[in-house]
Amino acid sequence: MSVSEGVFSGFSDDPAVLARKRRFMTRMIVVLVGGMFLDGYILGSIGPVTHTIELDPRFTTVWIGLEAASAMFGILIGSPLGGWLADKFGRKPILFWDLALFTAFSALQFFVDGPEQLFAVRLLMGLAVGIEYAVGLPMLAEFAPTHLRGKLLALTLVAWYGGFMIAFIIGYFMDQAGIDWRVTIGTSTFIAAALLVGRIGLPESPRWLWAKGRTEEAHGLVVGYLDTAYQTDMMKATAGGAKGSFKMLFSPAVWRSTVFMSVFWACAVTPYFAIATFADGLLGDIGMKGLMRGVVLSVVAWLGVIFTMFMIDRWGRRKMTVPTQWIAGGLLVAIAVLGSFVLPVEQVGVMSMLMLALFLAYSFVNAMYTAFTQIYPAEVFPTEVRAIGTGFAAAISRLGAAAGLFLIPLSMKHLGFTWTMVFAGIIAFAGAIVSQILAPETGGKSLSELDMSH
Repeated sequence: MSVSEGVFSGFSDDPAVLARKRRFMTRMIVVLVGGMFLDGYILGSIGPVTHTIELDPRFTTVWIGLEAASAMFGILIGSPLGGWLADKFGRKPILFWDLALFTAFSALQFFVDGPEQLFAVRLLMGLAVGIEYAVGLPMLAEFAPTHLRGKLLALTLVAWYGGFMIAFIIGYFMDQAGIDWRVTIGTSTFIAAALLVGRIGLPESPRWLWAKGRTEEAHGLVVGYLDTAYQTDMMKATAGGAKGSFKMLFSPAVWRSTVFMSVFWACAVTPYFAIATFADGLLGDIGMKGLMRGVVLSVVAWLGVIFTMFMIDRWGRRKMTVPTQWIAGGLLVAIAVLGSFVLPVEQVGVMSMLMLALFLAYSFVNAMYTAFTQIYPAEVFPTEVRAIGTGFAAAISRLGAAAGLFLIPLSMKHLGFTWTMVFAGIIAFAGAIVSQILAPETGGKSLSELDMSH
C-alpha cells in the first residue's frame, strides 16, 4: 500500500494510544524546551561567582571578560555548523550527540584550573548550545500542532529567562555559603544529564524524512506518535525536494527570509546589552543590592515573553513584532534625552526613577519581540533549510551582540551616554524598518502552507 492510500490507516482512537501520544508530546516539549533552559542557566550561573573568580590573580580583567563572552563565541560557530549537520544528517542524531557533548564539557567545569581552561571549556559548551539553537527550534516546530506552534516556540524563551534566573539565584546562595565556584557553574551538568536521558529514543522529524523522500518512514512515525491532521498537512509538501545548502539561503525563494531573520534577530539582541549594563547601575543607585538587583531585569523580560506567549495567537505575529520594535526605539531615544539631564546620578530623585522606569519598559517591550527570534526562524525557512537558516540567523545575532559588547564601552568613553543610547535606538529602528517591510504573518498557517509560500 502506498503512502497516499494509507493516509488514514494505522491511526487509532483507542484511549490508551491517545494517552501514549500525549505523553510523547509532553516528553518532546520538555526535552526541547529544556535545551533553551540550559542555555540561560549556563549564562546565569557565572554572574554570581565572578567576584569570587576574580580573587584568583590569574583571572585578569581581560580574562574575566573573555570568560563571560566565551559561550557566545561558541554559539557563533555552533549555530551554522549545527544547522548544516541537522539538515544534512537529520534532527535526531544531532539533537542527541549535541547534548551528550554539552554534558561532557559541562562536567569539565568541576576540574578547570586557570583562565585558559575555563575559557576553552565554556567555548565548547557554547558550541554545543549553538548547535542546540539550530536543531531544537526546528525540531519543536516540526512536531508541534499548528495551533500550538507559536506558544510552544515562545515557551523556549520563557524557559531561557527561567534558566537564567534560577541559575543566578542558586549561584548567589551557593556563593554566600562559600561553595567553590567550580561546583556552582558545574551544576549545569546535572540538568544536562537529565535532559540527555530524556532524549534517548526520540524519533526523527517526520517532516525532515518526508523532505528527503523517505516517505514510508515519515508515515510510520506519524502513525506511531502523531495524528491524521499532521499526516494530511505533511503530504501537501513535496517529498524528496531540493537539497538544503547555505547557497539556498540566498536564492530568490528564500533570501527575504534570510535577510529578515538575520537583521531582526541582531537588532533585537544588540541594544539590550547596553540597557542591561546601565540599568544595573541605576538599580544600585536606588539601593537595590545582591539577589534582587541581579534578577529584576530578567524578571521584567520574562514577564514580557510570557505576555507574548499568551497573546500571540490573538494578536498575530506581525502585529506583535513591528509596533513593539518602533516603541523600543522610541524608548531608547527617550532614555538618551532624559539621561542627558539625569546622569551622573548623585541622588535618588524623580528623574532617576523615571529613567529606571524607561529602562524597565524597554526590557519588557524588547522581550516581547525578542520572543519572535524563537518563533519566526522555524516558520519562515522551508523544511530543507530550516535548521541551516536558523543557525545562520543565530550566528549573525551573536555577531551583533558581540559587537555591541565590544563597542558600547568605547562609545561611552568617547561619545558619552546620550549618544550611546541614541545609536542603540538607531539599531532598534533599523530592525523595525526591516520588519515593517519583510516580516510575514505566519500565524494559523501549517508548516506545509508556509513551505509552499516560498
